[in-house]
Amino acid sequence: MKDRSIAKKTKASALLITEHITRQILIVRGHKVMIDADLAALYGVSTRRFNEQVKRNLARFPVDFMFRLGDAEYGGLRSQIATSNRGRGGRRYLPYVFTEHGAIMAATVLNSPRAIEMSVFIVRAFVELREALATHKELVKRLDELESRLERKPATHDQAITGILEAIRQLMAPPKQAKKQRIGFVQTD
Repeated sequence: MKDRSIAKKTKASALLITEHITRQILIVRGHKVMIDADLAALYGVSTRRFNEQVKRNLARFPVDFMFRLGDAEYGGLRSQIATSNRGRGGRRYLPYVFTEHGAIMAATVLNSPRAIEMSVFIVRAFVELREALATHKELVKRLDELESRLERKPATHDQAITGILEAIRQLMAPPKQAKKQRIGFVQTD
């Protein structure tokens, strides 16, 4: 009986940690990423030490694992991630962001027990996000099937249902995004 209550508490705390991490995942340049300061806090090290370890092992972090935010991107995120201004004790450098693979690679670079433990939760958070997106795609597919069936039988009742489906589809549509920028360096001649 005691083992069950311990297992329930452990599972509940794991869910809370995963939910917390999921809220820290942002979408930048079309990629799901985490900011270096958030990863450092999860891994139990300072942001400075975290970035030092990453820089010592740059060969492990190609551009699809990690990239640095631009001024405009960071400015857009500053209010969301609650950082202070640069002139008032804030960051001196633009932050790095890490994709799922980069976050796991960072745990291997740090090689501490806490980093290894937290990397499991980070993977779970990214997987949950991916599953939520897959569920959304499945819902869109089913709505398409239902709509095509209703279009074959035009009647006033069916037209009303078609209108409802179209309204739902408009609510589900993601906002139009600006032109995507490529990740990496641009070579100029």
